[in-house]
Amino acid sequence: MTADENKKPYSPGPNAFDISPTGDGGVLKEVLKQGEGEYTPNSGCKVYVHYTGTLTDGTVFDSSRDRGEPFEFNLGKGQVIKAWDIGVATMKRGEVAMLTCKSEYAYGKSGSPPKIPPDSTLYFEVEMIDWQKEDLSPKKDGGVLRNILQPGEGHATPNDGSMVDVHLVCELNGKVVEERDVTFNLGEGTEADIPQGVEKALEKFKLKEKSQLEVKAKYAWGKEGRPELQIPPNSDLIYTITLNNFEKLKETWALDSDGKLEQGKFFKEKGTNYFKSNKLQLALKMYKKAIEYLEFDSGFVEEGEKERKALLISNHLNCALCLLKLQDYTEAKDQCNKALELEPTNDKGLFRRGQANLALGEPEIAKVDFEIVLKQDPSNKAAAQHVAVCNQRMKEQKAKEKQIYANMFEKFAQKDREEKDCRFGWWTGKSVNVDKMEEKNVEEELNNEKELKLKEHREFIKQMKERKERLEQELKYKNLDTQEEETEVINGENEENKSEVENKSEKEGGGGAQEAARRDEDAGGVGAGRA
Repeated sequence: MTADENKKPYSPGPNAFDISPTGDGGVLKEVLKQGEGEYTPNSGCKVYVHYTGTLTDGTVFDSSRDRGEPFEFNLGKGQVIKAWDIGVATMKRGEVAMLTCKSEYAYGKSGSPPKIPPDSTLYFEVEMIDWQKEDLSPKKDGGVLRNILQPGEGHATPNDGSMVDVHLVCELNGKVVEERDVTFNLGEGTEADIPQGVEKALEKFKLKEKSQLEVKAKYAWGKEGRPELQIPPNSDLIYTITLNNFEKLKETWALDSDGKLEQGKFFKEKGTNYFKSNKLQLALKMYKKAIEYLEFDSGFVEEGEKERKALLISNHLNCALCLLKLQDYTEAKDQCNKALELEPTNDKGLFRRGQANLALGEPEIAKVDFEIVLKQDPSNKAAAQHVAVCNQRMKEQKAKEKQIYANMFEKFAQKDREEKDCRFGWWTGKSVNVDKMEEKNVEEELNNEKELKLKEHREFIKQMKERKERLEQELKYKNLDTQEEETEVINGENEENKSEVENKSEKEGGGGAQEAARRDEDAGGVGAGRA
């Protein structure tokens, strides 16, 4: 039957029952064919159905069967009329049901012209074909699938940083390998041996919800597995999780200035503790969390603003140190730039930016920062060593450039000879390769582009040197000899510890680009001491 044809008007029979949430009769369901199994889809599942919609007089206004393919939508996300989100959620695979939908659960007073008049009661014959479990994986690649076994309460869900209390059951090939109650902060699940897939899924749980999660190996324990639980490498797991309770972390907008300052201190301290345990990714996450609370707030005044600024600088520098150790030099440089925007002469910011540029193969730019640090503190041996490393790298680069230019000169000379042969070779009986000459022209254009980029790079170096000179002029008006020592980030390192670190730095000497990040500890730990 096509959408243009009429059906015999439907009238709810004695087996129709009310499935509306409030019991107001707004959505009635009559099962025409029983489905299979015991499960029904839950909110978030992608469902596949066939349907035919009719008005009360039997007029067919829409049918997926006429289009020859099932209709698909995400259940419970408001992509269809309310009656469908309610009714389809009650259907099993293979079930066919008739849904009677009052206008307030369908298209309301406006209708859906031209086929559906205002205030229309609609009838839908729906066949449940299949559904896919809700995909909660970060990349929506099917790596974490949820099946809700017991719906939760309310609408609130945990956010990143929330304290959650869960009951966890882990199965491998149908065998329970782990069962426990655990409390932890979302975002720090690795500390409680919670795989990232489970942690990510918990952000979608409601209070008291019980769900089954199908977790692929890459979102579970990956290539390492968990030998202590007899979980081999690359194992897909089934987790049954119950969210017993949670306490949401207050969002930035919900706090006053003092509250933001306290949260900034709290997360900085957590970051430092993780850093001391060499848990760099967690440390980095905590420092960034601290920055979120401090970065955008104009409500601080006087002493509060000074404290906010100092704390913000410290967290940016701590992020930079973590990133240097993780060898993410580009982002490390960005974090240093943010700190230096707040305090242009900060020695740790200059030093760590120098390290990042050195590791990125920019010794000339790096040298500018290291020399400014030395200008501020001539006794800084770590900075002096890095200047020496920069000089050596620059020397190597110049030798390489010299060889490149020598080769270019020879190529130009050879090209001139070939062009001469191409034009006049026939006089002397020489063979001429026109195709080869064309290739040479293309190669010459590419070399010209490289030369232009090199020129732009040198212009940038020139600007950096001019910037250095301006900073040195500013420093002439500062009393550098009485510059106060910076507050230590880790353990309040004293002068004796600093001396030991500097001696160690002096013994170690130059070192490579990758060693530069490690040497930052010679400059004072996470954000402490001198650069």
